[in-house]
Amino acid sequence: MNFTVPDFTPALPEIFVLGMTCLILLSDSLFKDRGWNYPLTIFTLVVAAAITVLTSVPQIQFTFSGQFVDDAMADVLKLVAYFSTLAVVIYSRPYLLERGLLKGEFFVLVLFALLGMMVMISANHFISLYIGLELLSLSLYALVALQRDSAQATEAAMKYFVLGALASGFLLYGMSLLYGLTGTLELPAMAQILQAGVQNEMVLVFGLVFLIAGLGFKLGVAPFHMWVPDIYQGAPSAVTLFVGSAPKLAAFAITMRLLVDGLHPQVENWQGMLAVMAVLSLAIGNLAAIMQTNIKRMLAYSTISHMGFLLLGIMSGTFAGYTAGMFYVIAYVLMSLGSFGLVVYLSRNGLEAENLDDFRGLNSRNPWLAALMAILMFSMAGLPPFVGFYAKLAILQSLVGAGFVWLAVVAVMFSLIGAFYYLRVVKVLYFDTPKADAPIYTAIPDVQALLSINGLAVLMLGIMPQPLITLCTYAMQMTLQ
Repeated sequence: MNFTVPDFTPALPEIFVLGMTCLILLSDSLFKDRGWNYPLTIFTLVVAAAITVLTSVPQIQFTFSGQFVDDAMADVLKLVAYFSTLAVVIYSRPYLLERGLLKGEFFVLVLFALLGMMVMISANHFISLYIGLELLSLSLYALVALQRDSAQATEAAMKYFVLGALASGFLLYGMSLLYGLTGTLELPAMAQILQAGVQNEMVLVFGLVFLIAGLGFKLGVAPFHMWVPDIYQGAPSAVTLFVGSAPKLAAFAITMRLLVDGLHPQVENWQGMLAVMAVLSLAIGNLAAIMQTNIKRMLAYSTISHMGFLLLGIMSGTFAGYTAGMFYVIAYVLMSLGSFGLVVYLSRNGLEAENLDDFRGLNSRNPWLAALMAILMFSMAGLPPFVGFYAKLAILQSLVGAGFVWLAVVAVMFSLIGAFYYLRVVKVLYFDTPKADAPIYTAIPDVQALLSINGLAVLMLGIMPQPLITLCTYAMQMTLQ
């Protein structure tokens, strides 16, 4: 047999991140001075971003026998994933240091999770997609249980593990049915076979149902949402920050790869399933969030409703919908980073700023942090001139353009309901009297600077969304050519 050496250039960022993660793991094990873990992690993310930019080309590149693809969508999502992970590491450092959790395990698990996301984003084959998914999932399970002496964190990790294993089983069963039907695991080849038609439509529909059920678990959309609020509340706030942000990029990518690259000929079958999941997510997410007094739990239900909006863009089955979906997921990650970042920043001196009462009168204690939180809440509610407004508008326009006017009307109605609990947070920030023992927050310069950049980016991308929407349009054009 002749073995052809694959082209490693498209996978250079993944190779570099893997090598640096192993180096950090070794240095943490061999040396007593563990102060290098933090700068090495920052270095890894910055250099990986530089490699991704330098190796980016307009053409679609395949390697590893077609199992790995490097295209414009992958490059853009990876760059946002690097920034998200960088923000998580910087935001989390004071929180973890105060609680004795700033150990090598945190940095290694975060980088392994990032590597899993990168593999998922570039997967062009069922096997590579599943390897990336499991690498991400196993790292997240361990991160949720990072605070070993916390019964709440341990319980959350167990729930996450059990439900994640169930979701993986659904995905694997769906993949096996589709493989048995088409005889291939490669997504573009599967699309060609399905386009030509298959003999057993019933098996195809069953495969789709299991596949989309598995995707529903990974996205955290209803009726597969039960793990989201418990994990967001139970995990340490620094881990919730990570779980609630960067992995959404990989979830969007895996949905695009499976449904658009591999199963687009069956668009009429999976459109209906996504529509039901999206409407349920909007209803359950927005209505349940109204009753929450724990802000992490409230943002968890908010995540469910946002993922419902994301599904609406993909289910439109149009180029405009895919572009709007990519814009939406990037905007959501920025908003989520800022929101959970502020929760982590305000959790000082052993106190967890988890309840709405902890934010009472924040404006009188730190006007700038209150302003940042208000910006993020207004954006999540979809109010102009913030990026959340334009993201929702793009999704609604794609729905109307595809003829799903009734879905656009439903989405607007539930968005109006959802605005209530976001505006309630703003009311607590500015109009409620602070608690007598409420702390006066001193600045942590690097964290506050990045939080400010994060919040202002949400504002500026709402005022001038064209650069980001142009980038998303270009990425989709190059990917779907």
